[in-house]
Amino acid sequence: MPSPLRSVPWPVPRPVERRLPDDFGARLSDRTRVCDDGRTLVGGTAGSVLFLAPEATGVVAALPGRVGDGPLVGRVVRLLLDRGFADPWWPDQATADADVDDVTVVVPVQDRPATLDLLLGSLPSVVPVVVVDDGSADPGAVAEVAERHGARLVVHRRNLGPAAARNTGLRLVETAFAAFCDSDVVPEPGWLGTLRRHLDDPALAVVAPRILGSVPRDDDGWLERYEQVRSSLDLGAHPAAVRVHGAVSYLPSACLLARVDALGDGFDERMRVGEDVDLVWRLLGAGWGVRYEPAATVRHQHRTHLGEWLRRKAFYGTSAAALAARHRGAVSPMVVTPWTTVVSAALLAQRRWSLPVAAGALGVATAATASRLQRSDRPMRAAAALTLEGAVAAGWQTGAALTRHYWPVAAVTCIGSPRIRRAVLVAAVADGLADHRRTAPRLDPVRYVAARRLDDLAYGAGVWWGAVRAGSPRALLPRLQGFPSLRRGGLPSSHASHGVDPSASVAVGALPGER
Repeated sequence: MPSPLRSVPWPVPRPVERRLPDDFGARLSDRTRVCDDGRTLVGGTAGSVLFLAPEATGVVAALPGRVGDGPLVGRVVRLLLDRGFADPWWPDQATADADVDDVTVVVPVQDRPATLDLLLGSLPSVVPVVVVDDGSADPGAVAEVAERHGARLVVHRRNLGPAAARNTGLRLVETAFAAFCDSDVVPEPGWLGTLRRHLDDPALAVVAPRILGSVPRDDDGWLERYEQVRSSLDLGAHPAAVRVHGAVSYLPSACLLARVDALGDGFDERMRVGEDVDLVWRLLGAGWGVRYEPAATVRHQHRTHLGEWLRRKAFYGTSAAALAARHRGAVSPMVVTPWTTVVSAALLAQRRWSLPVAAGALGVATAATASRLQRSDRPMRAAAALTLEGAVAAGWQTGAALTRHYWPVAAVTCIGSPRIRRAVLVAAVADGLADHRRTAPRLDPVRYVAARRLDDLAYGAGVWWGAVRAGSPRALLPRLQGFPSLRRGGLPSSHASHGVDPSASVAVGALPGER
């Protein structure tokens, strides 16, 4: 019998030993820019700057490389991976899925025997599988599929939720690693071998693949076409170290590969939605690494009927309140600093003084950042580039907030303010068209923008509803970074991107003796 619902304790702390194996390698992230003849790295997955000691610059210049090429290489690679400036790299092909012998697949399911059949049929036959039937109305159909594929079946007599179902399966895992796969995904060949080699890093707890929609067909409807490029589960084409407010800030539990010893008792069974984000953030808080690897892919059967699709988006939004209560500041719709606040407010005001005030704020931010970049050969140039990127990102963030999290407020203020109406209209159209160009969907711009706005309206409504039910506005409050009364001696923000903490600071490190 499954255990009753209970509070999940903190994950197991990361082990002290974090040395990478000799055959583990790394390459610089696509988001990393090399400056000052290799002494300065800018960007990464957390939007920061890293200064390296002279002996480390040669290692960076020689990347990609293996840890076994020398002890200094191992130290540099460890630093770059931890700071998000590098991604794991291997020159040879990944282990074949069928050759992975230390992973058990855990599948929570409720009343989807057909999709379960597709999933189990796509898994390597040598991999042990635990299917947890979480209160199906027709358990016999699920049992028949599990038995046909040789999977072990555990039955919850009543529905306890996906977190409880995964935990039930986790307690039966006897291998070192567990792959959690929802019953409506179908992994593509190579997924397991690609993910498994990441966990040779002893500091890594979880790695996840890219979750794509169904294979495109000519008769796909407009929602299918939208979801194929803009699914909430698809985190993009670039690998990343997961960071709160980073380029990739969470992982969906539709498919995860995890180190069993790191998980403790696993997911929080009190959460019906957002339990995957909560687990990832608790692991990060315990010192573990978490990675996203889009070279491994699975296909997911998205909801594409309008009413069901809108309800699912709103359901995702309701998780923000519970996550905000547990992880203060992590789910804030906006991360604002003094200078980004001034720039955004000035541009929203649409007055004659707006551009001069915004330019003044940019100048102050550039000067403040340059004062902290004196180790760079061109501190003012570097600061200006970072500040400009931050300003652009702050603009996109403000527009996204108006049309997503804060759309009820924006709708009310539009009634009495022509300027706000213009701002919201520009934000809604510009965001949709820019995203259409970026994703290149098989959908015309008009319907794509309409779908994107419906997506935001539903999710934002869910956030507000969750906040009302929780009796707390915390999920709707911006995160204030760099304000004097909140942060003494901190560095003014210098860099941001959409989905990245606009207050991301300058992280300074050196080898040896990095800090």
